[in-house]
Amino acid sequence: MTLTQTILQTLQTLTPQQQQQVINYIEFLQYQTHKTDITQEPPTAPSFYDAAQEYIGSVDGGPGDLATNKDYLKGRKSISAVIHDLP
Repeated sequence: MTLTQTILQTLQTLTPQQQQQVINYIEFLQYQTHKTDITQEPPTAPSFYDAAQEYIGSVDGGPGDLATNKDYLKGRKSISAVIHDLP
């Protein structure tokens, strides 16, 4: 006899109230298992800073301010103005 058959046979010998208690206990076990699965935190990806930390400061030279040609930007629309003009 399989385990399932033994459980069903034993369950049939119980009163309806006892059968309900068995169902409640099974639901409680399922809830505990589901609750444990949910509470485990998913793995988090490292931040960009953490991933690139060994490369930060590895470039020598170059401009200190990347916006060296500030006259180029004069008269240009801001990104918010460009987005506002979109259809």
